[in-house]
Amino acid sequence: MDVKSACRALLLPVQMLLCLARCALSCLAPSRRKPLGEDVVLVTGGGRGIGRHLAKEFAQQGAKKVILWGRTEKSLKETSEEISHSGTECHYFLCDVANREEVYKQAKVVREKVGDVTILVNNAAVVHGKSLMDSDDDALLKSQHINTMGQFWTTKAFLPRMLELQRGHVVCINSILAQSPIPGAIDYCTSKASSLAFMESLTLGLLDCPGVGCTTVLPFHTNTQMFQGMRVRFPHLFPPLKPEVVAQKTVDAVRAGVAFLYLPWTMHALVVLKSFMPQVALEEIHKFTGSYTCMNTFKGRT
Repeated sequence: MDVKSACRALLLPVQMLLCLARCALSCLAPSRRKPLGEDVVLVTGGGRGIGRHLAKEFAQQGAKKVILWGRTEKSLKETSEEISHSGTECHYFLCDVANREEVYKQAKVVREKVGDVTILVNNAAVVHGKSLMDSDDDALLKSQHINTMGQFWTTKAFLPRMLELQRGHVVCINSILAQSPIPGAIDYCTSKASSLAFMESLTLGLLDCPGVGCTTVLPFHTNTQMFQGMRVRFPHLFPPLKPEVVAQKTVDAVRAGVAFLYLPWTMHALVVLKSFMPQVALEEIHKFTGSYTCMNTFKGRT
């Protein structure tokens, strides 16, 4: 090892301590929020659920334009009209993010008709809520194509221009199930774990790219139609999140430049416990919280 490398190795613990101190200070003193007045925001799955609230929240916090992508024109149109009536320019386009050619085609249409997207929100997702042996093969593929591969296509479509402009943000609405899977939703958990790995790699890859960043949101069970019927054993201790709260916290994290956001903050404890506890202890936690049976009454939509 040469002298330069040895010095770096010796300084690494000091740098880590400084990073921890900086994070602690940022929690105590709110960081500066960047304005959204020049941003064009595109939200996939923007017609309903969390996507609808995200689009409305970005508009409310000052985004210049909002673009909705989705597969159901009725919900897209309703959300678009609501945002337009509030005073923010809003457009919608039918697009299935699982279809690579369709994503690239619609991305070109967006650039020509609306302008350059500077904030991409990958929110579109599906869940089937079945065990592996009860799942249809096509349904399993569909969840992987939409929840994971769709991010590849949308990011490849819009990130290059963000890098040219040196202005942009890629947002992923993930799930705590990416790091703490449950039975009965094996397709969803797998796709979200893949999505998280994608975002972790992308976040590191953009460290040297000025003006462009990432935010990954990992919320607990959110009260939307997508997970209708999902049952939690202790609803008072683990209440479902409201989609409007997830939206507000997400937009705030984007403006503050937060890379990873856990909702609620107590989900950090779950990740830490999983990092060192033996498997038998984790199984007991699952039994206590009832996660083995929480999908038994699942009635959500895909």
